Amino acid sequence: MDLARTLLVMIWITASLFFQNSSNVEGRYHYHKKQNKSSPAPPHESQNPSSPANPPSVPSDPYPNDPGSSSTNSVFDVTTFGAVGDGCTDDTAAFTAAWKAACAVESGVVLAPADYCFIITSTIFSGPCKPGLVFQVDGVLMPPDGPDSWPKADSRKQWLVFYRLDHMSFTGKGTIEGNGQKWWELPCKPHRGPNGSTMSGPCDSPALIRFFMSSNLVVSSLKIQNSPQFHMKFDGCEGVLIDKLSISSPKLSPNTDGIHIENTKTVGIYNSMIANGDDCISIGPGCSDVDIEGVTCGPSHGISIGSLGVHNSQACVSNVTVRNAVIKESDNGLRIKTWQGGMGSVTGISFENIQMENVMNCIIIDQYYCMAKACLNQTSAVHVYDISFRNIKGTYDVRKPPIHFACSDTIPCTNITLSEVELFPQEGELLDDPFCWNAYGNQETLTIPPINCLQDGEPQTVAALSAFGC
Repeated sequence: MDLARTLLVMIWITASLFFQNSSNVEGRYHYHKKQNKSSPAPPHESQNPSSPANPPSVPSDPYPNDPGSSSTNSVFDVTTFGAVGDGCTDDTAAFTAAWKAACAVESGVVLAPADYCFIITSTIFSGPCKPGLVFQVDGVLMPPDGPDSWPKADSRKQWLVFYRLDHMSFTGKGTIEGNGQKWWELPCKPHRGPNGSTMSGPCDSPALIRFFMSSNLVVSSLKIQNSPQFHMKFDGCEGVLIDKLSISSPKLSPNTDGIHIENTKTVGIYNSMIANGDDCISIGPGCSDVDIEGVTCGPSHGISIGSLGVHNSQACVSNVTVRNAVIKESDNGLRIKTWQGGMGSVTGISFENIQMENVMNCIIIDQYYCMAKACLNQTSAVHVYDISFRNIKGTYDVRKPPIHFACSDTIPCTNITLSEVELFPQEGELLDDPFCWNAYGNQETLTIPPINCLQDGEPQTVAALSAFGC
């Protein structure tokens, strides 16, 4: 009996030490593969699925970085470098000094602590750095308030830039405040105002956050709001994980796209809330292997691929999946938009389990996208093919038909698949006039409203379309 009791005590002590050590690494920064889990419930059952069923090979979300449990040698608190954090003082020098120090050590942390409001001017945080670098914002971080306060020597194209980095995380419990109001009011670009009126808007306004030529990035948990223009851009990147973000700006704030990616591959965007004055998520040319799940958009202009092919350019987008998402109170739902005269292709696009709530243009392919009134008809176009819409349900704004396929005169859209598409008017009578032009595909089930304009099979010219591919 004494031997058994002794063994039990030893086992209990060993287990206690194990769990104590496990809890001490919670604040450390690690990369790990996400475990595959079952698909989350459709959006009308749950708007916040826990993790994607088949995520792309992007870096996994690090454990929340708690500086209290990290080595003091790897945490670089900007206040120890002279940051004041009073919402008035320019703290740029302190942030750049902390960045330089953290960049030089493995798993370094640049910490903007809670209960402070930091102002920094347009800054490029450059690599290469040691792996595992974390930029952690637990307080408030913001740019100067409007164009009159913006230093004349600084770029007006962007505010925070992260350049040539690998295995870096941008995270925290804090807020990135864009101070966009005075930029939105600049009288150099018209945009829509209340009741169809035209109001002024930005021209040379900065994107809030830009990642450029970087890889294996994680952006998580932050609140990002009121950007002068795009909230977050990724250009020339590979391996991007975005998780649990809150992005917001007013419905009429112009050009305030939530997340924009271009020339970027292997991207996962998960479990985020985005409300803004332009595209919720926009996917530009040169993007592939993009997985979007558990995102709620609205108000916004929906989830867009494009615009593509501007100025007769080649544009290639492939392997994009959007699923288990909610789009509400938005000007568009799921949109592909291309200019006339472009080249290239949009292919391998899947929209699945999308809940619409009072959305105009719920499903739209527009190959006549034009920012002016006098765009000329051209013969070449980006080829749009292998596009599927499955389990798209909800309500639409009756000012526009809920389904609109306007494909090029010379390069038709091909292999469009519709299945379990059921869209009802938010108010008023059912519109039974979906629009199709030169669009080919099939309906696996009857749609609501009925769509009789989608042509079966493939056009006679389909064999020649390979010349327009990527």
